[in-house]
Amino acid sequence: MAHKFLITLLLVASWSRPVGAADELHGRGVELWRTRISYFSETTPAIATNGMIYLSGADGRLTAFDPKGHERWRFNARLEMASSPAIADDGTILVGSRDRHLYAVSPEGRKRWSFKTGAWVDASPAIGTDGTIYFGSWDGNFYALAPDGKQKWLFATGGPILSSAAIDRQGNIYFGAHDGKLYALNAAGAKLWEFAARDRILSSPAIGNEGEIIFTSLDGNLYVVGHDGKLRWSLRTGGITSSSPVVAEDGTIYLGVNQSHASVSPMGKLNWRLDMSPTGYVPWDWVRATPTVLGATNVLALGTDLALVLFQANGDWQWNFSMEAGSYSSPAIAPDGTIYAAALGGKMFAIKNSMPLANSSWPMFRADPQHTGRARR
Repeated sequence: MAHKFLITLLLVASWSRPVGAADELHGRGVELWRTRISYFSETTPAIATNGMIYLSGADGRLTAFDPKGHERWRFNARLEMASSPAIADDGTILVGSRDRHLYAVSPEGRKRWSFKTGAWVDASPAIGTDGTIYFGSWDGNFYALAPDGKQKWLFATGGPILSSAAIDRQGNIYFGAHDGKLYALNAAGAKLWEFAARDRILSSPAIGNEGEIIFTSLDGNLYVVGHDGKLRWSLRTGGITSSSPVVAEDGTIYLGVNQSHASVSPMGKLNWRLDMSPTGYVPWDWVRATPTVLGATNVLALGTDLALVLFQANGDWQWNFSMEAGSYSSPAIAPDGTIYAAALGGKMFAIKNSMPLANSSWPMFRADPQHTGRARR
């Protein structure tokens, strides 16, 4: 308890003054720049290989920023975007909207095509190595589209789909649905198997270093299922948020659990759990953001406690950075290591960092900075 209180005290104390360059020596993240995004956004920035940053928001806009934080263009959909953008190999940006469409936008901000579904598209698209686009909709259908937006196939489930799909090294696709099932499909759309949890699956599954599928359910469990569809283990965490798991180089799993972030061993043992919300037990303070693993021994955690925090693998605090507001967005890492994070207060921050993403299969939300949803190894 003393350890948790110390972390909370450090977070609260840090909000009282602005960040300066000298703070790096005193355990504080160093701000490179900030930009006003002028709208509520709970999505995660996607970063192109050339450093361009794309962020979607509740005003129905997809906005492009350059690496210095300057806005380059805006693309307007008709309704809110709760889907985080993904970037195809040719630079096309793909993002869903609550106007029931998936949009393909050029790197210059022009619409290339749109695809209409029967309901909201909140899930982030996944992109196969051949350019096929996979995503689910609130209409209960999971879609596969060719790179030109033409439908290749459709798979019907028993409920809305908010879970963003994950693609393994063999090209198989995994996603959860409101019917409480995790589905495994091959690239042709045929069902390989399904695994039934005891409640809805909102979070995006992660692919482990050995090809296992890691996901959470609103039944409060963290599950690890083999690529054959058989349960390896489950751990009762009590977590009911949409925070998705990530994987470190040694197989350790990190995830948000209600008001805390947790570390779980590859064998399903809880290593530690640290409170991220000093304001008390209130539902709107629950962690929805997905952590990000840096290097071999560090994890970035972001909650609604106003702070982005860097921990070591043993749970020891390294530094924190005040976001000035809560956040449901997950931190993203640019090719040069810069951290980008969006806050509910209408700002996006760039924070200094020299550590690369962990050399693991799934170190961050949607696996990589482009949000392809493909396992990295």
